Amino acid sequence: MTELLVGVDVGTTSAKAAVVTLDGEELAHGRAPMPWTTVATGAEMSAAALVDTALAAVADALERVPEGSVSALGVTGMAETGVLLDGAGRPVAPAIAWHDARGEGEATAVGELVGAEEFVWRTGLGLRPLCSIAKYAWLRRHHPAAVAGRRWLNVAEWVVHALGGEQFAELSLASRTGWLDLAARDWWPEALAACQAPPGLLPPLVPAGTAYGRATAGPPRLRGAVLTVGGHDHHCGAVGVGAVGDGDVFDSCGTAEAFIAPVVPTVTPSQVAALVGIGVNVGWHVVEGRQALLGAQRAGLHLRRFLDLLGVDDTQRDALDAAAAALPDAGGVRVEGFESERAALTGLGPSPDPAQVWRAALEAMARRSAQILAAVEQGAGPTRRLVVGGGWARIAAVRSTKRERLGVFDHPEVHEPGARGAALLAGVAAGRYPHARALPQPPSRQEAA
Repeated sequence: MTELLVGVDVGTTSAKAAVVTLDGEELAHGRAPMPWTTVATGAEMSAAALVDTALAAVADALERVPEGSVSALGVTGMAETGVLLDGAGRPVAPAIAWHDARGEGEATAVGELVGAEEFVWRTGLGLRPLCSIAKYAWLRRHHPAAVAGRRWLNVAEWVVHALGGEQFAELSLASRTGWLDLAARDWWPEALAACQAPPGLLPPLVPAGTAYGRATAGPPRLRGAVLTVGGHDHHCGAVGVGAVGDGDVFDSCGTAEAFIAPVVPTVTPSQVAALVGIGVNVGWHVVEGRQALLGAQRAGLHLRRFLDLLGVDDTQRDALDAAAAALPDAGGVRVEGFESERAALTGLGPSPDPAQVWRAALEAMARRSAQILAAVEQGAGPTRRLVVGGGWARIAAVRSTKRERLGVFDHPEVHEPGARGAALLAGVAAGRYPHARALPQPPSRQEAA
């Protein structure tokens, strides 16, 4: 019977699952939409819904592969979002979306207590509401039941625990919380004290691909499978497309677009502060012994508003993408302030073509992509190999605008980078591979202007 590895990526828009063989072939995929509740500051979701959605994606994928034994399951997912549990292991608050704006005042208060500059060089992050520490502090202040919280788990860690796994904190996800002392690879006591965290709020730290135990819950085909956390979805996606070598950079094109470069961990505090100052975060990679430089923009979120403006849904987008890809450029139409709350369209003629508007939005995204890559290279050095993947990268118009700005890149034949990476890291946890740099590589093709 064929031995199978399963990975699930609990993302912003949907949970994506992949069933993978030991030689790295993706046999089937599943998907389930994330049921966020929209609130004034962004979105939130119940802890139970996170698990249910992840399992729905896994079930969808497994239904397409009737034969085979599942030996291991890996879970990757969004960072910053977490689940707060009481002493009995019950969720006591909603999970706040990573992009939710609440917590600005709490982030400022943390900075006043630990020192805003020290926060940056210790954590490798900017002091912003996105960090888990700000979300937790906000919950303690505004959600009365949160005071009873005794354990914080990131999304992927929570899903693994709900399936029967131990409670551990994976390093790449810990790097996004604001609680991790980057150089020490340990929790930062002053940061925990600054948000009045109780003893034991954060579990022991482990690298991605650590065995968390075996599945005792979920669909019958998963029972007994080795469980692991594949880490931060962008970093895990780099594993999925094979972009973890020295000089590799992965352009992960999803709801958020991120450029991730693995580096030997010799970054000094002053270098960390300088990189954060130009928009590049420093954290631990899912590849053991490597740190990751990450620069990002909310590309998918911002592109959605242009689709809404044009009245185009996902079922109608193929025609718009094809028309935009066929254009040599946006014909003078330009998007200004792509990342701002109020972007502006300029250069509209008397008869604007929707394809020109869409092309202008994609070109604005690509201009910002080039700036982010240049910032990452300031810390990582010149890019030897750029690898582009993710949901938005499947669109020809996206790739064509990227080629014009970024030049030659590889576009692997990987349908779901994060889910494939999580499945392969589950193979590491199950002892099928020695480590993350010895995983089967996907087929790839090079794209140039």
